[in-house]
Amino acid sequence: MKRTIALAAGTALLALSACDSAPPSAADPTAADGGGSAASLPEPSLQPTGCENTDEMEIGLVTINLQALFFNQINEAAQAMAEEYGVDLQIISGNNDSVTQANAINTLVADGVDAIIVAAIDTEGIKPAIRAADAAGIPVVAVDAIVDDPAVDAQVGTANAEAGALIGELLLEESGGEGEVGIVSALNSTIQLERQRGFEEAVTAGGMTIGTVVDGRNIQEEAQAAAENLLTGNPDLQYVYATGEPALIGLAAAVRSQDAQDRITVVGWDLSEPVIPGLEQGWIAGVVQQNTYEFGYQAMAAAIDLACGNPVQEEYPVETQIVTPENYEDYLYYLEG
Repeated sequence: MKRTIALAAGTALLALSACDSAPPSAADPTAADGGGSAASLPEPSLQPTGCENTDEMEIGLVTINLQALFFNQINEAAQAMAEEYGVDLQIISGNNDSVTQANAINTLVADGVDAIIVAAIDTEGIKPAIRAADAAGIPVVAVDAIVDDPAVDAQVGTANAEAGALIGELLLEESGGEGEVGIVSALNSTIQLERQRGFEEAVTAGGMTIGTVVDGRNIQEEAQAAAENLLTGNPDLQYVYATGEPALIGLAAAVRSQDAQDRITVVGWDLSEPVIPGLEQGWIAGVVQQNTYEFGYQAMAAAIDLACGNPVQEEYPVETQIVTPENYEDYLYYLEG
């Protein structure tokens, strides 16, 4: 790989910090030996067909932020595949701002990159920038968030509403179909709104009610503050759902700070180190876990093949898993590093 760089706010250069090693396959949880090197990563489920000039190829990856382990593991997988094929990869942080993401895509278009991967914050707001890339003949791969637009050549993602419904069904088993659920969401995130919708439909169909919804904006500190307010303002609340990694980490911190582990049952998305004690103690009843490395691998494979002019699938579905207090040890490989 000629170079791998991380850009923040579309302009300033940042060093992409080393992140935890992402998951090997569940069948071989010892495959990741730490260090973040390509040799320690799990094998991808597919490889691009490629072409002769990949070492002259430039691809941009516009992510949501560089804070969440989820996005950093996607980046690490994309970097590993870029290195294998000699691709010049640029990783650009949107800093949780849809305008910054759009500006980053416009900059990549002006620079004439060969393909763009985007994990969109606002799947509607990103469309003008994606269409500009398409008009310039630059293929686009949407990862994580599904962007419904003809300008997108390939989609790599999870069925977020369906997985939200699955974790809702787990909460119904925990609650017996009774009680009110508070939600720590990210109202600026299309995918988290999908997760919220699927969850709400499932739990209300099962007899529960939706209470207060607070907005953590996909930022850990803001999610914790919002969760603190949720718990303080609803002292009888028993159940809370977090729609993403920052929301779940912030909610877990709020539960601990208010010593509410005995009265609150939590479900949410994405494993992280701060979540493990809640699973061990049982007050975090379930977590939706996504195969982060497959997001990165499959998005990069599609981007390379599109830049080569090779045919690709329109959709690359990535499965989810439900982590519980009973099985969480089987998924700790996601946190190895």
